Formats: sequence, structure tokens, C-alpha cells
Amino acid sequence: MVVGLVVNGVKKLLNSRGMDEILVSFLTSILRWLLLLFVVIAALSQLGIDTTSMVALLGAAGLAIGLSLQDSLSNFASGVMLIIFRPFTKGNFVEAGGATGVVQSISIFTTTLTTPDNKEVIVPNGAIISNNITNYSARPIRRVDMVFGIGYDDDIRQARKVLEEIIAADDRVLEDPAPVIALGELADSSVNFLVRPWAKSEDYWALLWDTNEKVKLRFDEDGISIPYPQMDVHMDKAE
Repeated sequence: MVVGLVVNGVKKLLNSRGMDEILVSFLTSILRWLLLLFVVIAALSQLGIDTTSMVALLGAAGLAIGLSLQDSLSNFASGVMLIIFRPFTKGNFVEAGGATGVVQSISIFTTTLTTPDNKEVIVPNGAIISNNITNYSARPIRRVDMVFGIGYDDDIRQARKVLEEIIAADDRVLEDPAPVIALGELADSSVNFLVRPWAKSEDYWALLWDTNEKVKLRFDEDGISIPYPQMDVHMDKAE
């Protein structure tokens, strides 16, 4: 009970100073375990039990446990690094440790993410630190990369005009940086246009999906084909 009161008091103090919510949760979690250990040792001392030898025993046991729990200690150290360097914070949409989702919490050993389809994924902190971390929420704007292929018999000037009109008409597209529309590749089965507008991070997916739909509808209206991969086979008749 006393431990809970102390931890809650420290938590309120840290929150009142505007400290990051995840950092507060992490620090109070460590504080809770340290206080519980102190209370246990103090209680044993009051009962007349020699705690000096017990502390030495706990130290030896801690060493043995530490060797057998190297992965857990690695996760703990990784959690400390995540808190110190803060590559992401609560609410960020990240790809880390083989999972993708919104950060919900960082605890001593694990980080909890919520995936776009509302699944909860608990990732060991060690797996996050030892791999690349992609934070999609770290910047206020993002570039939307799209590729649209047309047939070799289609008018590339008309296709470019259609793409420019669609991008210019969308209010979510930022003027600075300016969007890029370029003929990027003469591929095996299509002439590929690169379309790369910039938008606010929160508009990324909506702009991507809407643009794909608008381009398909306009290409159909203007008779511009979207070819699928194909191969022409020429056979010579043997004499």
C-alpha cells in the first residue's frame, strides 16, 4: 500500500512537469520494483533476520539468475536505451522488431504496438534495438510514391496531362515540396510514370488510395490503357 502511494505520488509529480507519458511509466515501473525489494529487506530486518548475509546471497543469486536470463536483461537494457534515445513515443506509427503499428507503451522488457487491424503485438525491446526502426510519424509530411503504367501505343502527353490535373485538383497535395510527375521507365510491357506528391503524414493513405482510384477512372474515360505483363512469342515454322 505504501509502495503504491509513493509510486502514484511520483507519477503525479512527473506528469505535472510535462514529462513524456512513456518515460513516466517506465521510471515508475522501475521505482515500484526497487521499493518492493527495499520493503522486503526492511521487513526481514525487523523480524530479527540478518539481512547482511541475505543481501550477499541475493547478490550471488542475482549473478546466477543474470547469467541464465541474458535475453531478459538484454531486453531491459534495450528498454533503457529506448527511453534515453527515444526513437519513438506513444502514438507514433512505427515499424520495429518485425512488427508494424501504433506505439501504446514501453515497459521494462517489452513494447506494445496496436496494428492497423487492431491486433495487439508485444515486441521484446531487444528485438527492436537490434533491428532497424522506421518511424512513420517522426516527420510532419511524407512523400507518396506511385507508379502508373500505360501502353506503348498510348499518348504519353495525354497521360501526363491527366496525372497533372488529378494531382493539382487535390487539396491535400502540398505545393512545397512540389509534386513530381515524370516518365520513369520504359518497361517490358508498359511506359511507367512516377507520381510523387507530398502530403501531411495523416493524409498519406487517403491520398494514395484516392489517387489510384481517380487515375483508373480517368484513364478509362480517356481511353488510356493500363497494360498487364505479357510476352510475345514468335514461332518459326520448320521446313
